[in-house]
Amino acid sequence: MINHFPNHYELTRKDLLVKNIKRYRKDLEREGNPLAERADGPGKYLYLDFIPVTFVLPADYNMFVEEYRKSPQSTWIMKPCGKSQGAGIFLINKLSKLKKWSREAKTPFNPNLTKESYVISRYIDNPLLIGSKKFDLRLYVLITSFRPLKAYLFKLGFCRFCTVKYDTSVQELDNMYVHLTNVSVQKHGDEYNSKHGGKLSVQNLRLYLESTRGKTVTEKLFANISWCIVHSLKAVAPVMANDRHCFECYGYDIIIDNKLKPWLIEARERLAISDIHDSERQDLKVQINRQYLIGCFASGCVKWNKSPSPEALGNFELLLDEELAAQDERESSSNKYRGSSLNKWK
Repeated sequence: MINHFPNHYELTRKDLLVKNIKRYRKDLEREGNPLAERADGPGKYLYLDFIPVTFVLPADYNMFVEEYRKSPQSTWIMKPCGKSQGAGIFLINKLSKLKKWSREAKTPFNPNLTKESYVISRYIDNPLLIGSKKFDLRLYVLITSFRPLKAYLFKLGFCRFCTVKYDTSVQELDNMYVHLTNVSVQKHGDEYNSKHGGKLSVQNLRLYLESTRGKTVTEKLFANISWCIVHSLKAVAPVMANDRHCFECYGYDIIIDNKLKPWLIEARERLAISDIHDSERQDLKVQINRQYLIGCFASGCVKWNKSPSPEALGNFELLLDEELAAQDERESSSNKYRGSSLNKWK
């Protein structure tokens, strides 16, 4: 039994995720699909606007500069495409800072040079705060097949908090304890609490939002989070090397802004047990593996592209099963046809 899908990096590498989502939007536009309806402003979408505006450097440098000059007071975040755990990330709010970094790194932005690629994204500078601190969501999504797409969400995700109160002033722009929620970054801060690891369960976040924002908007938020995840998977499904012997659990990082809009930041391809800094989260990730593996074998789902029963899934819940959806659609159409045929003879 194989774990990783052979080219899982189409989803988990930052630049390829952005490329696939952009292609997905254009494909839907060409098909005339209403999901690809444009919003006001160039490059903006009404329904598929779930990733920040992003460019790949050095290749998209000129396009980035053009976008930057439209709002020169904006803040952007730079991330190396092939790294994780907050390594190499920094924020800029001036073009001169990017040029200075380029000179110091001896990597001028020349598309003809071969070097490590970076993504630069518009920084979500209006994040939802709790206790005046920024946080993001780490959610786990299990894929057993990409064609047809079968995805399951693990219910016991959590929020990762920064240890320093949020501040977008120039003085705090370089303070990663304010801006990056990665445990690998926050654990070095003076305010880090190793007992709880600076986290809050998704269930407690939901209760907090229901009490402060109301149940209706909270339910809409979580529905929109599921929407982001499903369409990111649909974006990569056509290029993914599907194999019925493969399954994979991805770690999704989602940021919520103060208007309760979720933004997909990235997806990770492994559970990273080595990056655990508290026993509770260690248990959580062990549960993710154990519950699905035991559940599948217990229900006789030795073929990984079959759907286990709800009982076997434990803390997993079905996000999407395209095979079941197609079956339901066929049955619905068949019932409508039968109904219309019967009506003709009445």
